[in-house]
Amino acid sequence: MTNAEINSKGRESTSLWRPLRVPTFRNLLFADVVSDIGTFMQNVGAAWLMVSLGAGPIYVALTQTAASLPYFLLALPAGSAGDIVDRRKLVLFTESWMMGVALLLAVLTIGGLMSPWLLLVLTFALSAGDAFETPTWRAILPEIVPKEDLAPASALNGIEFNLARAVGPALAGIVIAAAGVATAFVANVVSFCGVIFVVAKWKRPIRKRGTPPETLTGATVAAIRYVRHSPEILTVVVRTGVVMFFSSSLFALLPTVARSVHNTAIGYGLLLGCFGAGAIVGALVMQLARARWSNEVIVSAAAAILGVMIVSISALHSLLTLAPVMLLGGAAWVNFISLISALIQNLAPDWVRARVLAIFILVYQGSFALGSVAWGAVAQGASIRVALICSGVGTIASLLFVLFAKLPDSTADLTPWNHWRMPAVIKEVESNVDWGPVLVTIKYAVIHERATEFVEAIHEYGRIRRRDGAYRWGIYRDTEAADRYLEIFLVNSWAEHLRQHDRQTQADRGLEQRVYACVVGEAEVRHLIYAHSDET
Repeated sequence: MTNAEINSKGRESTSLWRPLRVPTFRNLLFADVVSDIGTFMQNVGAAWLMVSLGAGPIYVALTQTAASLPYFLLALPAGSAGDIVDRRKLVLFTESWMMGVALLLAVLTIGGLMSPWLLLVLTFALSAGDAFETPTWRAILPEIVPKEDLAPASALNGIEFNLARAVGPALAGIVIAAAGVATAFVANVVSFCGVIFVVAKWKRPIRKRGTPPETLTGATVAAIRYVRHSPEILTVVVRTGVVMFFSSSLFALLPTVARSVHNTAIGYGLLLGCFGAGAIVGALVMQLARARWSNEVIVSAAAAILGVMIVSISALHSLLTLAPVMLLGGAAWVNFISLISALIQNLAPDWVRARVLAIFILVYQGSFALGSVAWGAVAQGASIRVALICSGVGTIASLLFVLFAKLPDSTADLTPWNHWRMPAVIKEVESNVDWGPVLVTIKYAVIHERATEFVEAIHEYGRIRRRDGAYRWGIYRDTEAADRYLEIFLVNSWAEHLRQHDRQTQADRGLEQRVYACVVGEAEVRHLIYAHSDET
């Protein structure tokens, strides 16, 4: 390969636009721009309509509550549904649901039948559709683009969202002024058509399930267990939550800051526009940064820049000085969010991806909401300057995680590695896969000189057992034969144990090889099902 070819390949691998070569992603991205513009028009129209109906401030505030509450109520069940049903069909259902609610909202508004409470109910219903779709929407991204293109694809989604955030409200203002709020609602109805059309045309590969299907409750429990016993995912989730908590002051206090330097909505809009423009610029340069530095360096630098930016805002008192700071902040924000989102998608195997993303979204949104309240309270009790300085310093202090909780590698092979031999079982078990709990015992003959190494490796392996389905695990040494060890773990049902076979990945192979490198001969495996009195 010539130097020119190497350089060309390097440029291609770091290109922000590379995911656009995938037709499905490209079509979805363009359709999503239109849909998000419609959503922002809907939000502006709902707020304006609530005021036009003569509703008091409490109703206006409840509009935001109705739009955000579904993300907290539906995150976990939405993620579970995204993993146990066909993701394409779920997206089609939720998009159709939202289109139907938006149509009802438009018809009632045109007919003059809208009331404040009815507007709140329909706003909640519309947001519920989006909340139920979000984990699945993010989970299908790795199915559409290659693994190495996830970060630029996330960045392109960030550009799309910020573009819609800039265009949607401005367009809504023009439309409402010229043709009324109902026209903005009709535009939102039409905006769903593109996404529905593209998703309907998407030929998602049919994936045959070799294990019994999960229930919604069981899938939710499995998700919490998986995240709890996955240190890499926990690291990403916790670090994201901490940064969101501290940096949320930027969005919570920005309207007040903007009003103090420019007593019109124009100043606030200008600062938001600078932030959005910075996000677009940040996305454009992100791939160049990834070609030179690791994700840890970029994410940590982005958090540091956000912190410095928040502290700087506390000392600035004019739009001319605030605007470039917001521009820089937007660039740092999109780099942090895009890389963290791509990382969490890469760390979760397909069977649990939507659920892991749901937990990630729950922590993200919860930390953001809690931080907004906390910094608002500090600003109320002390001052805006104190709140911004404290939150900015806290954002910078999140860099301490680098010392003991670095971001994990995202190149692990998470394809299934179902290599365990399926045991011969009695007919009653084959026909009653929900029987349980199941006790699995594995007897090892350990090389005496490698006993310490074995115990260390098997304890790490126990985490994988718990992660993939075991609710209790232990390793025991035989008192009569020093080199004999017995591993035991309990699983809720035979069906869950069958699923446990499918959940081990190629990335787990190395750890299992470490365990068996300390063992003589074959391990003896036994499966036992709890004997209930009514089964004998």
